[in-house]
Amino acid sequence: MKKTQQAVWSLLGLFLLAPFLAVAQPSAPPTPSQYTLEQCLQFALQNQPLLRQARIDEEANEANIRVGLAGWLPQVALNATGQHFFQLPYTVFPNAEGVNVPRQIGLRNTSTVGLAATQAIYNNDVQLARRSARPSRQLYQQNSTSVRIDVVSNVSKAFYDVLLSQRQLDVLSEDIVRLQRSLKDAKARYDVGIVDKIDYKQAEISLNNSVVARKQAVEAIKAKSAYLKELMGLAGQQPLTLEYDTVRLMRDAVMDTAVAVETANRIEIQQLQTQKALQEAQISYYRWGFLPSLSAFGNYNAAFQNNNFGDLYSQRFPSSYAGLQLSLPIFQGGRRLQNLRRERLTDQRLDQDLLATRNRINTEFEQALATYKGYYIDYLIGQRNLALSKEVYSVVNLQYREGIKTYLDVIVAQTTLRTAQLNYYSALFQVLSSKVDVLRAQGSLPVAY
Repeated sequence: MKKTQQAVWSLLGLFLLAPFLAVAQPSAPPTPSQYTLEQCLQFALQNQPLLRQARIDEEANEANIRVGLAGWLPQVALNATGQHFFQLPYTVFPNAEGVNVPRQIGLRNTSTVGLAATQAIYNNDVQLARRSARPSRQLYQQNSTSVRIDVVSNVSKAFYDVLLSQRQLDVLSEDIVRLQRSLKDAKARYDVGIVDKIDYKQAEISLNNSVVARKQAVEAIKAKSAYLKELMGLAGQQPLTLEYDTVRLMRDAVMDTAVAVETANRIEIQQLQTQKALQEAQISYYRWGFLPSLSAFGNYNAAFQNNNFGDLYSQRFPSSYAGLQLSLPIFQGGRRLQNLRRERLTDQRLDQDLLATRNRINTEFEQALATYKGYYIDYLIGQRNLALSKEVYSVVNLQYREGIKTYLDVIVAQTTLRTAQLNYYSALFQVLSSKVDVLRAQGSLPVAY
């Protein structure tokens, strides 16, 4: 009875301690997870060095903005001096007879501690910093957005490129299995004397060619995976396994081609418009350069003098004052007018950049849309051809086994099937890649993941 109670209490203790034991035990390292396209994009947007550099540039620009705006705040400085006269200076005083008599003035030890403050009331330089702050901040944010668009576009197309090579490898592997079976059948027919050796020699040639093609596909996958890792910011030694859903890829291949391009959505247009805002700030800077600068200042000084250095700070002689300072540029040799002319010409050049960029965007969109439509037709026809080639191969292979068709007909059917499979997958992933180009040309490529 006691043993039974002890066993029950032991089991109860194990149940109570189980959660703590589970926490205390080291967990096994996680296995490498498979990356979907969304996961690849999320990883790239967090770890791509170019995007990190863009974020650093944003922070550096923010620091520059704060440096420029600091001119609006009071500038306070503490000054302290101390000096010892080995020989006191002389001055000349006339005596009662009108004769100039030299006399030493001052004390041998002097020290001054002063506090000076200035406050800008109006200054064209700090006014430029205020006008440029918002568009400058916006320009660097748009630069980060542009880098994000590049990362999403490049990673997406590299992802599809790796998948295409993987599907090509699968097709070649299936083709090798069929060819090995055909080689075995042809060799068996030759051994029993039904056919000559030409059939199995042809089968062996086709098999060797497919083996070479499969090896090339394997090496292509390695190279393309390394490029995808580089775009993602993934270390080269880390494994990368891609996960995808064929049905979803087929669904994603379809898009609305009736949507027109809106150039205002393109980041290039937005960047140029922001540059024009910065240029307007520069134009205003030189336009109002003739205005005076006005600032307030105040000073407080405490002077200490004594011949005995030990008693130097025993007595203080304070003084203080405040005032306004006005600085008016009168003549600068025409520099301000030439600077103003230069900035206005730069603004006109930006207008031409906007016009050229809009034209380029329209051309880019039309080219991307035409490429997508062409690949999409190829993709639809490839679907039909793939179904037909499978049916033809099945019938020809069955007829060959019954002695109706020659082995040459089987080889042709196998080659047609393999070509149809490769063309279908090539068209599918080309459609997906061209869709990325169309979305980018529209300015609607999603970059938030």
